Amino acid sequence: MKKKSTLLIVSFFFLSFLLSTVYLVLPNYFQVVDSKIRDIYINIRGPEKTSDTIVIVDIDEKSLKALGQWPWERDKVARILQNLDAAKAGIIGLDILFSEHDRTSPKYFAQKWKLKVPSLVDYDAILANTIRNTPTIVGYVFDFLNQNENEAPQMQGVFIQKKKKGREYLPVAKGIHANIPILQNAAYSSGHLNNIPDEDGRVRSIPLLIAYNMQMYPSLAFEMYRIAKGIDTVIVNYSEAGITNIQLGNQVIPCDRFGKLDLNFRGPFKSYKYISAVDVYNNSFDKNAVKEKFVLIGTSAFGLMDIKSTPMDSAMPGVELHANAIDNLLINDMFYKPWWTEFVDLLSIIIIVFIIIIVLSRLSYLPLIIVYLVLFSALLFFYYWLLFDVHIMINLVFPILSMILAFVSVLGINYIFESKLKENIKKSFSKKVSKQVMDDLLLNPNSTDFSAKELNVTIYFSDIRSFTKISETLKSPKRITDFLNFYMDEMVMPIEESSGTIDKFIGDAIMAYWNAPIAVEHHADKAVQTALKQIKKRDILNLTIKEKFGFEVDYGIGINTGNAVVGEIGSLGRSDYTIIGDSVNLASRLEGLCKPYKVRLVISEFTKVLLKEEYIMQLLDRVRVKGKSEPVKIYEVLGRGKPDENKLIELNLYENAYNLYRNSQFLDAGEAFKKLFVKYNKYLYDMYDKRCQNLLQEKIENFDGVFAFTTK
Repeated sequence: MKKKSTLLIVSFFFLSFLLSTVYLVLPNYFQVVDSKIRDIYINIRGPEKTSDTIVIVDIDEKSLKALGQWPWERDKVARILQNLDAAKAGIIGLDILFSEHDRTSPKYFAQKWKLKVPSLVDYDAILANTIRNTPTIVGYVFDFLNQNENEAPQMQGVFIQKKKKGREYLPVAKGIHANIPILQNAAYSSGHLNNIPDEDGRVRSIPLLIAYNMQMYPSLAFEMYRIAKGIDTVIVNYSEAGITNIQLGNQVIPCDRFGKLDLNFRGPFKSYKYISAVDVYNNSFDKNAVKEKFVLIGTSAFGLMDIKSTPMDSAMPGVELHANAIDNLLINDMFYKPWWTEFVDLLSIIIIVFIIIIVLSRLSYLPLIIVYLVLFSALLFFYYWLLFDVHIMINLVFPILSMILAFVSVLGINYIFESKLKENIKKSFSKKVSKQVMDDLLLNPNSTDFSAKELNVTIYFSDIRSFTKISETLKSPKRITDFLNFYMDEMVMPIEESSGTIDKFIGDAIMAYWNAPIAVEHHADKAVQTALKQIKKRDILNLTIKEKFGFEVDYGIGINTGNAVVGEIGSLGRSDYTIIGDSVNLASRLEGLCKPYKVRLVISEFTKVLLKEEYIMQLLDRVRVKGKSEPVKIYEVLGRGKPDENKLIELNLYENAYNLYRNSQFLDAGEAFKKLFVKYNKYLYDMYDKRCQNLLQEKIENFDGVFAFTTK
C-alpha cells in the first residue's frame, strides 16, 4: 500500500509538471484542438437570435443568372446602391473590391482604342458619384506577403494607442490592394476586408485593426459600427502582454493581444436576412427590410470564391463574417480571453490532477468511475457556462487532458497486475492469431468461443506482378526477404487502419478480410477504399523500391463479398483462425483476372451492390471463373466520387459498345470498341475489339455474353 501511495504522489508531481511545461512551452501545438473543442460547444449551443438591424444584399446565383457573370458593369452596382439609399438604408458596406477599371465602360473602350469621342458614359464615374452621395463604406484588402506602392485609404477616425511599449502586436501588412482612386476617393470612409483563418483553415476571428505604414486601419465591420455610433476617436489600450481592449466611446471592446475579435457566431449560413441583389436592382424588395439598418453587400455564389469555413458552417460567405462582427459589437457579447487566463489554466491543471490522483484513487473501482464521470461532466458544464454566459475563453484542452491522463494513471496503478496479465495473454496469442482476434480476446476475456460460424465478409487478395522475374533480379534470399518485408509493411498498414484482418501471406500475395472477427460497418466500402489507397500510393512506393532494390513493382487486387465460414479451423494439435468458402475462392480468382484485363483492382457484383459511397467504376465483363459454373459480373474500380464530364462520356460510350457486344452485334460493337481504343488507348477496348473479330469468325450462336476462364 505504501508503494502504491508513493507511486500516486510521484504520478501527481510528474503529470502536473509535464502538463504545465507543455502548456507553457508548446501552446500553439494544442491551439487547433482547443479551438475545435470550442467549435463543438458552439454547435451544441446551436444558432442564436440575430440582430434585426443587419441585412445582407447577396450577389447570389439568381442575381448572376439575371444580371450576367461577375464582374458586373459598375452602373449596375450603382443602381443597387441608389435603390438602397432610396429605401433609407442606414449604412451600406461593400464587401467587394474594385481594384481595376470597368472594362465594359464605353469611356474605357474609347481610351483603350484612343478614340476621340466626346461625352461617353463612364461606369466608374457613375459608381463613384453614387458612392459619394450614399452612406456607402467601401472595402480594401491588405497584403501580408508582398509590398506595393498603392496608397492607403484616408482614415476618418482618430486612433490612439495607450501604454504601448514599442512592440507592435497588431498584424502588420506589407502592401494594400485598394479600389481604383476614383472610387476610393469618393467614399466617405472604408475598412479592410481581411480575415485570418486559424491553422485548420477555419475563420473564428477577424482583426479589428491592422497596422500599415505606422498607422492603424479598421475592418469594414468595425468602421461601419464606429460611423453608425457617431464616434470619431478609437483608443487602443495596451499592457505588457499586448492589446487588452479597444475603447469606442463608453464601450470597451474586449479582444485578444493581437487586436482580433473572437466571433460569437450566431449560426450557420443565412442566419441573417438575405436579399437577392437582383431584387434590389429591380427595386422589387421590401424597403422596410433595409430602412435605417446595416446593409452589407457581398456574395454567396461559390464561383466568386468568397466562401469561408467557420465553426458553424464549412461554407459561409465572407460577408456573413462582417455581419457576425457587427452583431457582436452591437450586443457586446463577443468571446474574449482576459490576461489572467494563463494563471487559471495552470492552476486548473494542478487542482484537477490532485483531486483525481490523490483523492479519487482512494475509492474502489465502481465509485471511482461514477465520481470521475460526475466531475468530468461538471467540468464540461462549467466551461460551457463560462463561454456562453460570461463569454470568457479559457483553455479547454489541458483541463480535459489533465482529467483523462490523471484518470488513466490511477487506473494504471490500480490495475498494474491485470495489465501485466493482459500483456502475457497478448504475447501468447499474438503468435497464433491476427491482431484483430487478439484485441477481441483482450476486450472480451471471458469469451473463448472461436468456433466456426458463417458470416458475411469482404475478402481481399493482392499479388505482385512478375514476382519470379523480381526474384531472379534480386538473386540473394536476404534481398528478396528485405524487399518482401518492406512491401508487405506498406501494403498491410492501410488494411489494418481500416479494421481489416490479415489472414495470411502466401509468398508475395496477401489475403485479408473485413467484418470478422469483429463487426465492421460498411465492410465492402472499407475494403475497396483500402485497395484504392494502396493503388494511389503505388508510385510513391515505387520511388523507394527503385532506390533500394533497383526496380519497380505492380500488383493486382481482387475483392469479393459473400458468406464464408469463419473461425478456428485445423487439427486438435494445431489450428488457425481463418476463413474458407466459395466466396474466398472467387476473391482469389478475381485477383488473377487483373492480369488478362490489365487492371489493378477487380471487384465482383456482390461487392458492388453493398457499396454505400459513390465510386467511378467500369463493368469489365461477365465471366465464368475456373471452379464455378455460375457467371459473375466483374468491375474495375477507378476511384472515389463521381466521374468528371470527360470520364462520363467515355463510360457511356463504353456501355453502349458493351451492350452491342452482349446483344451479339459483334460488327457494330467491334467498330465502337475500335473507336474507343483509338481515342482512349485503353487495353480493355482493344481486347473487346479483337474478341468481337474472333466471335464474327467463329459465328457463335446463342451467345450469352459470358467469357469462360479455364485457368486460375
